[in-house]
Amino acid sequence: MCLYLFKNFKVIKNNLKYFIEGLVIIFSIFISFYVEDVRKGNENFKTKNELVGDLIVSLEDDLIQINNLIKILQSSEENILELLNDIDSSHKILADNEAIKKLLEIEVGISFFPKDGIFEQLISTGTFELIKNNELKRVLLEMFNHQKERNYATSTEIDLWNAVYRGEILQKFRVRFSYNSYDGEFYGSRTLNTFYFDREYYLSNDFYGMLSQAQYYANMYMRQLNDIKKSYETANSLSVEEVKKES
Repeated sequence: MCLYLFKNFKVIKNNLKYFIEGLVIIFSIFISFYVEDVRKGNENFKTKNELVGDLIVSLEDDLIQINNLIKILQSSEENILELLNDIDSSHKILADNEAIKKLLEIEVGISFFPKDGIFEQLISTGTFELIKNNELKRVLLEMFNHQKERNYATSTEIDLWNAVYRGEILQKFRVRFSYNSYDGEFYGSRTLNTFYFDREYYLSNDFYGMLSQAQYYANMYMRQLNDIKKSYETANSLSVEEVKKES
């Protein structure tokens, strides 16, 4: 009987040893997975913070672009109003060359091109979901989805109209330029050489209606850009807070 108990005790002891060793192995594997998950989590948060930091730079660049576009539209609307007032006075306010100069300075066919690369990276890497501020996520989704699509639709409509408007002006007033492709930021600079002032067309209902349409588009796009600007300013402020909390 004692011998039997002794043998069973040895078996139990050996089995317990293997059981403990198995538990140690399982625990070690669990710990290694846990440590790896923590490491990956830290890396993902680091990546998220780096991308949000890049997003701040991108948003600030876009805000500069938006402000410049708004200034151009404001200046264009002022020129349009001066031309409309001149037409209402039967062309007694502006000289011919002044009217042509203001006419050529009108620019409503301009577009805002948002830098959405960093936002796309946040989405594609899955780090967008690691952003803790839900309001920031909501604003970013609004900016790079609804507002982006609306901006594209508006810009396309105005661009198509502006192409017709530009052609009409150059044709009716026989405008001729000389160009310096090495001067200017994008397309070079131009100098007005000659023009023919068509007084009859200038005072016509067709031309008056075209200027009124230009004013409508300038005002409409300014309002839209101001809405986009508010979203960008909010997103920029919230992004700065997001990075500060993680640092």
